Amino acid sequence: MTIAKRVRWGLIGCGDISRKRVAPALIAAEHSQLIAVSRARTELADAFAREFGAERAYADWRDLIADPEIDAVYLATPVNLHAEQAIAAAAAGKHVLCEKPMAIAAADCDRMIAACDASGVKLGVAYYRRFYPAIRRMKEILASGEIGKPVLVEANSFERFNPAPGEDRAWLLDPTQSGGGPMMDFGCHRIEIMLNLFGAVSVTRSVTARALFDRKVEDTAIAVLSFTCGAQGVLKVTHAVRESQDTFDIYGSEGAIRAPVLNEGTLHIKTSQGVRIENHPPHANLHQPLIEDFIAAVTDDRAPEVDGAAGRAVQRVLEDVYWN
Repeated sequence: MTIAKRVRWGLIGCGDISRKRVAPALIAAEHSQLIAVSRARTELADAFAREFGAERAYADWRDLIADPEIDAVYLATPVNLHAEQAIAAAAAGKHVLCEKPMAIAAADCDRMIAACDASGVKLGVAYYRRFYPAIRRMKEILASGEIGKPVLVEANSFERFNPAPGEDRAWLLDPTQSGGGPMMDFGCHRIEIMLNLFGAVSVTRSVTARALFDRKVEDTAIAVLSFTCGAQGVLKVTHAVRESQDTFDIYGSEGAIRAPVLNEGTLHIKTSQGVRIENHPPHANLHQPLIEDFIAAVTDDRAPEVDGAAGRAVQRVLEDVYWN
């Protein structure tokens, strides 16, 4: 019996998402070992390493990348650092799994892809909703023709967010670090879903606004997407309203698929036969299937399901949203 190679990880960035999801997933996955972590504040890096059983902690991410015992790095850092860190990791022969969005600009995505291709390492982007059972089920229903030709897709993502200066996630309001507001932060996830389900976008129209908060990035945005398949998409995101929403609805010529709360996985499917409800909840750790797929890509020498090209495609739409 052939035993799969163990992928030895370095985690760059020890913030909230790393503690809640990334580090636990790296530890829980088969053929995976968390070797080292990096954070600029040495005491916090050391504490994180002790908490998750990593052998080493580095204050400088460059030292982590130079570690010869590390096979792959997970980048959980502000968006503006992704390109530099990914390119350096690729040059050191490390596989790269990068948080979303992939980079500040599509041109940076191109540099990341080229660097990983040149070094023969894998490049993945953390659009973990690609692995939601509910999304896979939507794709099956669309392919079956059960709801006819897709005509309109609409997603609402509302999350109140207004951190005070100095809070851990306040960097998300600095466009030099984040690239934008809620459209960049979590709107990108919905764009990735729409591209996965409906293919390429031909035309993008958008509105971005500071509807409530005085800040350097938008607190509210709307994107209207025309897909080459003929479907039309509407994506609305905001930090400014009190009500939370996470809806994702597809309307076809013969029926509809509605997800009242996408992260819960319940689908309401309406056809000429009536309405049925299906439950397809995601993994308890939303990052787990993403990380397990990336490990399999490394050990089986194949592309990750969400690769650099997928990340770049989302970034190209985001650029249209902000600069259209």
